[in-house]
Amino acid sequence: MFSSDNPGAKVIVVKKYDEILIMQEANQIVAQTLTMLQKTVTPGISTWELDRLAEDYCKKMKAIPAFKGYRGFPGSLCVSINEEVVHGIPSRKRKLKKGDILSVDFGVCYKGYFGDSAITIAVDRVSLDEERLITVTEKSLNKAIEKVVAGNRIADISCAVQRCVEESGFSVVRQFVGHGIGLSLHEGPEIPNFHQGEHTARLLPGMVLAIEPMVNMGTHRVKVLRDGWTVVTADGKPSAHFEHSVAVTEDGPMILSSRENIH
Repeated sequence: MFSSDNPGAKVIVVKKYDEILIMQEANQIVAQTLTMLQKTVTPGISTWELDRLAEDYCKKMKAIPAFKGYRGFPGSLCVSINEEVVHGIPSRKRKLKKGDILSVDFGVCYKGYFGDSAITIAVDRVSLDEERLITVTEKSLNKAIEKVVAGNRIADISCAVQRCVEESGFSVVRQFVGHGIGLSLHEGPEIPNFHQGEHTARLLPGMVLAIEPMVNMGTHRVKVLRDGWTVVTADGKPSAHFEHSVAVTEDGPMILSSRENIH
C-alpha cells in the first residue's frame, strides 16, 4: 500500500526469526480480514461499510489499522474499483455494482510490527477479460514469490512479474512499487514489478518483502485524481492488484499473509 510514497527508503532491515513470527501474526490478522471481506462483498454494499468491518475486526484482534491517518489517508482500507489501481478512499456513496472488480488493500500494526496484503475480488459475474486480468495478476504474484530465494536479486522478482503479465497481453504499473516491511510499514528495498537492471539488492534470510503486482488491462500509465490519493489508469481500462508479505528464509519463501488455511 502507498507503494511509492517513500522512494528514498534505502535501509534494508534483516529480521530475526522471532520477529518474523510476530510479523506472521500481524499478517494473519490481515489475511483473516481480507477473507472476511471477500465473503462479504456483494452488489449494493458500500466501500465505507467494508472499511468499518475491517477496522472493527482489526481492533477486535488487538491490532491497529496501519493505513488510517497514514500521511492523512482517511480510511482503514484502500478500496479501488475497476479503473482505480490503488489508494481508493472508502465512501458511503460508493456502492458496489454487479460486474465491478474491487481491489482491497489492508494493513495492520500488531505488537509493533506491520502486516500488509491485498486481493482483487469480482463482484458477482465479470467479463471474461476481467476474470483473466484478475487470474493473471494473482499468478504473477505467485511467480514472483517463487523467486524469493536467498541469493537471488530483487530483479529476479521484478522480471518474474513482468514476464508473466506481458506474456498475457497486460501491462504492469511502473509508478508504484512494492517495498520492504517490518517495524515500519515501508522499508527498503523497493520492489518494482518491471526490470530496472541486474545490480539490485541480493535477498538475504530475514528480509521481509511486500510484493504487490498492479496490473492494467491497457496502458501501464496512471494518474492521481483530485482527491490526492486515488490512482486510476490513464486510459480508463480496468486494473487488478494482489499483494503478499513474504519472508526470505534459508528454506525458501515464507508467505506471512497466506490465506490458505483460513475458512
